Amino acid sequence: MTLPAQRRPLPPPVRLAIGLVSFMFLGAFLLHLPISGRDGSLTWNEALFTATSALTVTGLTIITPTSDLSIFGMLILLTLIQIGGVGFMVIAVVILRLLGRRISLADRLTLSNSLGLLSPAAIVTLTRNVLATVLLIEAVGALLLYFHWRGDPRLSEGQVILYAIFHAVSAFCNAGFELFSGTPGYPDGIPRDTLSLTIMGWLIFLGGLGIPVIGDLLLYWRQRRFSLHTRITFTVVAFLVFVGMVGIFIAEGRTGGTLAEEPAYRRLVMSLFQSVSARAGGLAGIPDFGEISIATRLLLIMLMFIGCAPASMGGGITTGTFAVLTISVWSYARGLTEAQFGGRTLAVGTVRKAAAVLTVSLLVVFTSIWLLVLTHDVALDVAAFEVVSAFATCGLSLGMTGDLNLFGELVIVFMMFWGRLGALTLIVAITRQQNNLQMVRFPEEQILIG
Repeated sequence: MTLPAQRRPLPPPVRLAIGLVSFMFLGAFLLHLPISGRDGSLTWNEALFTATSALTVTGLTIITPTSDLSIFGMLILLTLIQIGGVGFMVIAVVILRLLGRRISLADRLTLSNSLGLLSPAAIVTLTRNVLATVLLIEAVGALLLYFHWRGDPRLSEGQVILYAIFHAVSAFCNAGFELFSGTPGYPDGIPRDTLSLTIMGWLIFLGGLGIPVIGDLLLYWRQRRFSLHTRITFTVVAFLVFVGMVGIFIAEGRTGGTLAEEPAYRRLVMSLFQSVSARAGGLAGIPDFGEISIATRLLLIMLMFIGCAPASMGGGITTGTFAVLTISVWSYARGLTEAQFGGRTLAVGTVRKAAAVLTVSLLVVFTSIWLLVLTHDVALDVAAFEVVSAFATCGLSLGMTGDLNLFGELVIVFMMFWGRLGALTLIVAITRQQNNLQMVRFPEEQILIG
């Protein structure tokens, strides 16, 4: 029996898109309030841009949070980052459970879709465990940062507490927001001592693994094995971090590079942190980040475009898409008819989805780059860096964000929104795909490729 159209629940991708847009405007309204500003209210476009950047855990900003936001505004910003990081559906489910409300099947499906899970089975229990783990990791990170920054004479006790909590949440959620810019005594932003970079780097790394991987780690003591997704994620992440670290170390360690004057071990620490942060963390571990070489810019654009793991705190095409396409190409090169890895065969539908994500993402990214170059007096590499950073919800910038006009701000807002929800989610939300069986098969035809 088919339900009437008005009674059909909205598909999970549509519910996710509507929910994110609703929170974006709610966050913009709260940030626009006079109590949120330090010297008057933010403009509506400043509030919307900042709320979108926080909810999509991007970090690109046209304001300086420390200078333009009050303590209340900073707490609103921190709340938006936390909601954006763990997902508003996770927060909603936890609140409903605390109120004693039953979680509907539609909510379970939407939640499993937002977390990148294939089945809604035991989703509420997993959500509770994952949220508890997230809060525990952030609390440990905040404590470590607090005790490390406590003796800094440039910060008051209240600032140390606020900054430790804010940067632990921002780092784990891969948000890219920081409060040191605009703070007296910190002209270059975040502290770049080895211990600070190590703590924040680990938080960024853990946040970029994704909810399914964290859930798999929590269940390892019982299952004694990792899923194929977890194994692929660890392999790809380790490869990308290593390649990025070596590339940055070489490119910026040359004569005239931004790290040329640093000792070798400091170059290694900064290169490693920047490689980890580039995929979505958005914190600049390199001093004078706007002066990095063209080689480093190109490398970071590639890392940002690939991004983090699926259903993680970051964006990009995701390491899953990159891995599936790489495995597919390697299998084809070996003459195999199916994509295989680790004693498993990848489903044809998975390969098709990966190809769709890459194709649509390239079209959207290149179109946005063209629009920025068309409407701004900016170099191609700077525009490309800005767009890919927004798409990857990374937050790194070469200084273009503050010079965007209103049209450019809207382009970046759209890219942050697209990057956070993901290509497949938005495609399904826009097209309203139907699960119809294909009853007709047309004659096969060959076309030239390559």
